[in-house]
Amino acid sequence: MNKNFELFMSQLQETNQTLDFFCDFDKISANVAEVEMSLNTLNYLIGKDDMSKGVSEIWKRDRHVFEVLGILIAVRDEGKKPVVDCNGNVVLLKSYFESSDKVVEFLEGTGLAEIFSSRRIKNLVDYVFGIETGLDTNARKNRSGHIMEDTVARVFRSKGIKFRQEVYSSEFPQLSVLGADEKRFDFFIKTSKKKYLIEVNFYSGGGSKLNEVARSYTDLAPKVNSVEGFEFVWITDGIGWKSARNKLEEAYNTIPSVYNLTNLSSFVDSIK
Repeated sequence: MNKNFELFMSQLQETNQTLDFFCDFDKISANVAEVEMSLNTLNYLIGKDDMSKGVSEIWKRDRHVFEVLGILIAVRDEGKKPVVDCNGNVVLLKSYFESSDKVVEFLEGTGLAEIFSSRRIKNLVDYVFGIETGLDTNARKNRSGHIMEDTVARVFRSKGIKFRQEVYSSEFPQLSVLGADEKRFDFFIKTSKKKYLIEVNFYSGGGSKLNEVARSYTDLAPKVNSVEGFEFVWITDGIGWKSARNKLEEAYNTIPSVYNLTNLSSFVDSIK
């Protein structure tokens, strides 16, 4: 392939996001289902004027239902979350669920007591579904990478190319040049002439990570390519690279096989 960096940059896509990128409702529903019974019990507190009495009544029946209170303020790991209590001491958030009095302190301190008593929340299961939907947005960065991998896999399948995913360098003794650290590659393709180790990513936004990725592959590719019968291939896309143009250009000129989604067909044709 005749390499043309300016053409490569002009081909970068703005996004690879499809409609199912935004929310993983299967995961959200599963997370809610895990705490649904406890949330239904806590619904008893909605509309209560005497929050202390309501908490005490639930505590006597099943104190463990209060262990889900962290999710009501969008916190998952209460056991590791430090907070400052009313006395100025640093305590773990989960310590508020160790007595009924501390639960009341938690509800009042977070503002949930007022939310409950005023009925601004009608049903905690529905409320937590909304919180889980919001928290799920944190996973979007990972989903973008998975979408890119799925896209590349579909291209390979459509062209009848056999491949494996998530292959580790330790599988190939010849790759001792990579050092002691084990390296995981997104794809592996073996032809009669060569073994291709492939990395895939997509960046719709900028950031320091892009410079690190480009630098890493600039160092990795010559090592892989120095081993007879092996070649490193980098498939990347996304307009986020415009913010790291210089590092990408350096990698592009160092690594013989760099492709985006537009010219990926060139790689496919070359190995077929």
